[in-house]
Amino acid sequence: MAPIPAPARGRSDEGVVAAFVLLLLIGLFALVGLVVDGGSALTARQAAASEAEQAARAGAGAISVDELRSGSVQIDPTSALAAAESFMAAAGHPGTASVSGGVVTTRIAYDVPTVILGIVGVGHLRVTASASAVDVNGVARGAP
Repeated sequence: MAPIPAPARGRSDEGVVAAFVLLLLIGLFALVGLVVDGGSALTARQAAASEAEQAARAGAGAISVDELRSGSVQIDPTSALAAAESFMAAAGHPGTASVSGGVVTTRIAYDVPTVILGIVGVGHLRVTASASAVDVNGVARGAP
């Protein structure tokens, strides 16, 4: 029988498993963080979209009294901006609003803090939403 060769000096496999487990745990934390914090971000995105839509509707409902008295329905830009921005501030996420051509557009953007992704260096996720609304006048009738 041939003798078993002695291990080469300077080469040791000690610690390789520990390094592999450490990398595996970091990957696992990142995956769990994506699920938990990503779910939080999606929920916040839906809430922001709802707030932006409602703020745009609030702004689109601010019609000009002078134009209404003259027989036309038009949005009062100053009142529309004030109504939209007031709604967003009351909802807790101030944003921006603009009025152009009878269309009220709102935009909300804020950061959602992370719980688990902070372990791997991601402290917050950005959430943005925008919406537009117009004032619909007249009565729409369906088919009889």
